[in-house]
Amino acid sequence: MLTLNHLLTFDIQNEYESEYDLSLKPLFSNPKIYSAKGDLTKRWYVYFSFRDPSTGNMKRMKPLYGKTNKYKTKEERMSILVAYRKSLLKFLKQGYNPFGDNTLLYNNLNGHKVQSGQSTKVEVVEEKNEESFMSIREAFDFGLKLKEKLINSTTKRGYQNKVKQLLRWLEKHHPKTVSINLLNKKILTEFLNEVLNSTSARNRNNFRTELSSIIQVLADNEIVSENFVKKIPVLKSKPKRHKAYSEELQKKIFNYLSQEDEILLLFIKFVSFGFMRPIEVARIRIGDIDLKNRTVHFRAKNSPLKTKIIPELLWNELPDLSKMKKKHILFTPEEIGADWEAESENRRDHFTKRYKRVVKDHFKLNADYTIYSFRHTYTVKVYRKFLDSYAPFEAKTRLMMITGHTSMSALEKYLRDIDAELPKDFSEMIK
Repeated sequence: MLTLNHLLTFDIQNEYESEYDLSLKPLFSNPKIYSAKGDLTKRWYVYFSFRDPSTGNMKRMKPLYGKTNKYKTKEERMSILVAYRKSLLKFLKQGYNPFGDNTLLYNNLNGHKVQSGQSTKVEVVEEKNEESFMSIREAFDFGLKLKEKLINSTTKRGYQNKVKQLLRWLEKHHPKTVSINLLNKKILTEFLNEVLNSTSARNRNNFRTELSSIIQVLADNEIVSENFVKKIPVLKSKPKRHKAYSEELQKKIFNYLSQEDEILLLFIKFVSFGFMRPIEVARIRIGDIDLKNRTVHFRAKNSPLKTKIIPELLWNELPDLSKMKKKHILFTPEEIGADWEAESENRRDHFTKRYKRVVKDHFKLNADYTIYSFRHTYTVKVYRKFLDSYAPFEAKTRLMMITGHTSMSALEKYLRDIDAELPKDFSEMIK
């Protein structure tokens, strides 16, 4: 059997160029090298895609290993793969077709005729015992390694957890689906439906978004032919509601906490007076607070670093921070300013559960009332106070500096979501 390896081996010694009609729809992708991030314990190879004549779609071809993985250094492996890639691209431009008969091409290059009865089909073959495609686990590991350069540690853990759940589900429901080329829209839709049935539409959509993000990396690197997750629709989901507190209820809660849990009360006041999210408050260390300028630096949702003033009303609530260690966490379970070996999400969750136990159970509040609700409560209060003295646009401009929104449209959407903008009494209009 005449193999692509024969062509490559011959061509490395004999340069041969031809033109390629760029006016046609591309029949193939440029060959690429997979080097396993330099890991010599894994297989290195050249891979490419070719348009399947039966479907018209690009199809990932079997990877070409040749003798690459017999070499024990990165330099040797890369050298041979570069040669393979260069020659493969030439053959593709000269008309090599993995779906057709390539005898004429082989004869032209090798300078001989095929004898009667000799096999004439030239095929792309791989070394014995080599796998044609990455396993699903290997492919997702590859995608995550590239993604981790662009995301923070929290987001990375979220991606990893979702991939682990998908892999466990595949082992249980589709044990024969082990290579990445077998994963498709139908299987992933089935998985997302199970997530939906066991949790919520919101969580199902989160799975879809993060898995799609990883598979897009695989598509960009031609490990899969396309990101089929994009074709799976996003479901409508009811957003989580953080209901603003009435002034009367807010005062009752503050008075109650001043007797029952002063640390939790101060945590809530950072959310209320500092217009911060609970996760942002949970991240604060003593060193993040500028004692001279009375400001706090923190990592926010929509920016790598934000600086906000600590208003005097809140500053007066703080103990003396000057003698505390800068590396210590501001809010810990037992004291202000101490060591706490826990991730910021776990610290946030601690105060969320503590609030439910101490406040929500006592006042019999439903799920709509949260610590985050206090940020909404005080945003409404300040905005309506501004409206007493300023036109709506100027009131919003001043409010933007306090809440930290990066655009007027984002602030206006936020105000609509929390029902901060209400019309004046319109009784005269409907009489």
